[in-house]
Amino acid sequence: MSPSGRADGGDGHRVSGIVRARWAPVAAVTLGVLIIGTALIHVPLDILTHQVHGGKDVTVDWVTAMGFAVPAAVTGAVVAARRPGNPLGWLLLALFLFGGVPASGYAFLDYGMHHGALPLGRVVVALAVAWPVWLFLIPLLLWLFPDGRLPRGRWRRVAVTLIAAGAALSVLASVGNFVAVAGHAVPVTASGGFAASASGVWGLIENVLVFGIGASCLVWLIAQVPKYRRSAGERRQQLKWLYSGAAALVVSAVISAQSSGDSASYWQVVGTLGLAVLPVCVGVAVLKYRLYAIDRIISRVISYAIITAVLAGLFAGLVLLATQVLPVKTPVAVAAATLAAAALFNPLRRRVQHSVDRRFNRARYDAEIVIAAFTARLRQTVDLDTVLGDLTGAVDAAFQPAHVSVWLPPRT
Repeated sequence: MSPSGRADGGDGHRVSGIVRARWAPVAAVTLGVLIIGTALIHVPLDILTHQVHGGKDVTVDWVTAMGFAVPAAVTGAVVAARRPGNPLGWLLLALFLFGGVPASGYAFLDYGMHHGALPLGRVVVALAVAWPVWLFLIPLLLWLFPDGRLPRGRWRRVAVTLIAAGAALSVLASVGNFVAVAGHAVPVTASGGFAASASGVWGLIENVLVFGIGASCLVWLIAQVPKYRRSAGERRQQLKWLYSGAAALVVSAVISAQSSGDSASYWQVVGTLGLAVLPVCVGVAVLKYRLYAIDRIISRVISYAIITAVLAGLFAGLVLLATQVLPVKTPVAVAAATLAAAALFNPLRRRVQHSVDRRFNRARYDAEIVIAAFTARLRQTVDLDTVLGDLTGAVDAAFQPAHVSVWLPPRT
């Protein structure tokens, strides 16, 4: 290739990067606003379709919708704008945009209550029956984490095969769903679902897709075991952020599924807010912003969960012992148990925190050991040069700075 050809190629890449840098923030913010807008539509649709009743339910509905949409939209927009060449930001936006479209509510309002007289009914139907494509984005995002490229080595061929099969099956399943509701009046159930569903070969494809999505996520999880063990430094911290967000997602899903009774709506809010943790964790990992704070976060969450469980068990045990075994009145027993739990909080916190840090926040634990050893040596050292050497060695081992300087005032 001629020198001029290389220059032209370089100029072309440079122009492409400039154009992408200009339109990426605009497109990302636009998609983020659309995500928040689709979340806002949920509440009036629920009111119009009589899915909520009373002011309290409407408030809970607003909190649920915005508690997930705002973090998801902001995270996706920031990642896409700051890393336009990484497809994860755009995948996050597409996932939350199509997953958050209130297709079921509008379909029931249009076809269940107004007999198809409202505008954009068929568009909503097309979006609703295309849920297999939305579902396929989940394993695709996992396989491309964190730098937007498929894994290298032996898992690359497996990932390519699973992604290609998933893409083909998701498109075919969406076509099958559209065939089931096309060409006639769209039947909907009271919950907004379509009474007509894919059958025959189309139904088989849909079942294979769901099974394949689960299998792809399972294979990805298996691939993480050697990947995490071989990782170090920044890459390991990125994986920790992803795993922490996934754990929060699972816990939130369990809370939402198990909520029942009068407090079900409030537990639903808690579960929905927990779902917003995953996109935030993915955004932090991709942007590499304060990655190493994850060790401290994990340590604090685990330690305070243990402390809460132990103190709650102690409180309940003391109250039961005082009221059921000993002849103590309930108010006195509750007051005594509260004082005992308050007195034990700090000693228990220090002991639990030390044990948890040793396992989950090793950097802080190692730094404390280095500082304690330096303090012990300092008590027995009188030579200034030895003290300076120990000080710089302790600071380097504990904090690993790029440069260490020690200033001493001149002797008078």
